[in-house]
Amino acid sequence: MPAPASYDAIILGAGGAGLMCAAIAGQRGRRVLLLDHAPEPGRKILISGGGRCNFTNVGAGPANYLSANPHFARSALARYTPQDFLALVEKHRIAWHEKTLGQLFCDGSARQIVAMLLDESAAGGVTLRCETAVDGIDHADGRFRVTASGTTAEAPALVIATGGPSIPKLGATGFAYDLARRFGLKVVEPRPALVPLTLGGEEALFRTLSGVAAPVEARCGGASFREAALFTHKGMSGPAILQVSSYWKRGQAVAIDFLPQEGSGWLREAKRQRPRVRLPSLLGERLPARLADTLAERLGVPAELGNAPDRLLEEAERRLADWRFMPNGSEGFAKAEVTAGGISTADLSSRTMEARKVPGLYAIGEAVDVTGWLGGYNFQWAWASGVAAGQAI
Repeated sequence: MPAPASYDAIILGAGGAGLMCAAIAGQRGRRVLLLDHAPEPGRKILISGGGRCNFTNVGAGPANYLSANPHFARSALARYTPQDFLALVEKHRIAWHEKTLGQLFCDGSARQIVAMLLDESAAGGVTLRCETAVDGIDHADGRFRVTASGTTAEAPALVIATGGPSIPKLGATGFAYDLARRFGLKVVEPRPALVPLTLGGEEALFRTLSGVAAPVEARCGGASFREAALFTHKGMSGPAILQVSSYWKRGQAVAIDFLPQEGSGWLREAKRQRPRVRLPSLLGERLPARLADTLAERLGVPAELGNAPDRLLEEAERRLADWRFMPNGSEGFAKAEVTAGGISTADLSSRTMEARKVPGLYAIGEAVDVTGWLGGYNFQWAWASGVAAGQAI
């Protein structure tokens, strides 16, 4: 039997974090083997941002991430910033634009980002093998031996970059957690994040609004986001709902302010200025007609505002600013953009991403218990954590 091929590092997973880690390590002169079971690298990159890849967010910082340790991401994010990644994008002459809330996208295709990372990896002499399933991993005498699709390789460094179980149709699995547990690392319970929420019971009536969207402020778990919410045939989606879904836990309500731009007392003021106006019409000036009609019906305000006591208008105002929905679940990992939870940061170095108890073992990207907001933040964590490990191995 031939001797295993020898490398300085073996990286499992050719997504954003794995590709970045491989490129950085390779260009530092390390011999790197990058393995992925998918037929092509960067599959999540390719579908992101409607195919245009929301590759970072100019405002990315520790406050934009969830983790059992909210400070863990600080070091890596400070050492590899959105401006650093943007410089790489511009070096490769990829045209880009900024959309709302600091989100940066390719003008063309997400394939340009994958091509850029592959070019950077090639510049570092990285050996990339796709459609390669890991059959076994052994660890002895400070070296990791990986058997994959009938071939064996070994290295003093092994990087877990296989992500979480979100979007299983792309081949996503919980492989990272099984491997981490095998090496004695703790795993924070994984759950779907950036995911549509489902409604049942009385709130299922809102399903009649399927397809209706409106700018709102959504609040849950101490977080609030002012973006669009979308009613669906299963419940609620849209950026504002996806954002709060990462903070939502079963049994919690999601609060919606349907008119965040309105100040206190606006309904009583409208009554004084326009006593003949009906609430559906007034709401319809600010919200889609179907949503305005549904909300007005549930608020039970008499036909004309002039006929409504101030007390009733104050209550309507309060409900419109703090409408409580009680989700009965989410659409799960199948529709989740990312996974919250993952390999515990308590077991990793925030500077190098190396496991404290297992020298040479690293974990990066979505596999780790660091989850970004919607809008390019998760890619920035992939780049930053990949760079941190790539500079250490």
